[in-house]
Amino acid sequence: MNWFHCYQPRPYASLRLFCFPHAGGSASFYRGWHAAAPHSVEVRAVQYPGRGDRRADPFVDDAHHLAGLVADAMAPLLDRPVALFGHSMGALIAYEVARTLEARGRGVTHLFASGRHAPHEHRPGDTHAGSNDELIDEIVALGGVEPELMADPDIRELALPAIRNDYRLDETYRHRPGGVLACPVTALLGGDDPEVTPEQAARWGELTRARCTVRTLDGDHFYLVPRQDEVIAELSRAVTTAWASTP
Repeated sequence: MNWFHCYQPRPYASLRLFCFPHAGGSASFYRGWHAAAPHSVEVRAVQYPGRGDRRADPFVDDAHHLAGLVADAMAPLLDRPVALFGHSMGALIAYEVARTLEARGRGVTHLFASGRHAPHEHRPGDTHAGSNDELIDEIVALGGVEPELMADPDIRELALPAIRNDYRLDETYRHRPGGVLACPVTALLGGDDPEVTPEQAARWGELTRARCTVRTLDGDHFYLVPRQDEVIAELSRAVTTAWASTP
């Protein structure tokens, strides 16, 4: 199974950055990051089952189970420090992967949580149980897809199963009490994101013993698309600072 896409392998890189897509998203969402990342960073974009080149694989609609599978697949790639970046639902999966790796004795350098409230803040929802039109209205409103694309019946048929699965995963998730993370966390969000406020983003700090930083950039829920360079620069600064402060 091809869990990770890497368009620019960098065997000399001192850090691997694993990137987790949003609900309905795929590894291709981070295609531009591979070349844009600093040469010291190798990007590995996570490909969830049921989409792209893994379309034949069954969906996984439980965040804890999915995190365990991703952590298993990461094992051969843990020969150097790793950081995790997740956007929206991807931030939730990245967090659970970080917890899983720490429980196995292999922590991460940094967790970047983008466009999502902290996992222990439960927000009930039933969008996943709605009609196809309601699901489409939701993702279009967030700016994750162009309305014209979802008007195409073939694209709707391809995209909706993954979107519905991922909304089910996110909306049925329940945080399991336990130890907090040891790694620093950076919470990023768009200033006009209807999904998360700076106050909600700050609650990620309750889930780590290390420092938590909140960064707000101009834009909506998908602020990171037009502001890719700013986001990657923030990631680079954060991990560089972490290394510089390591005794």
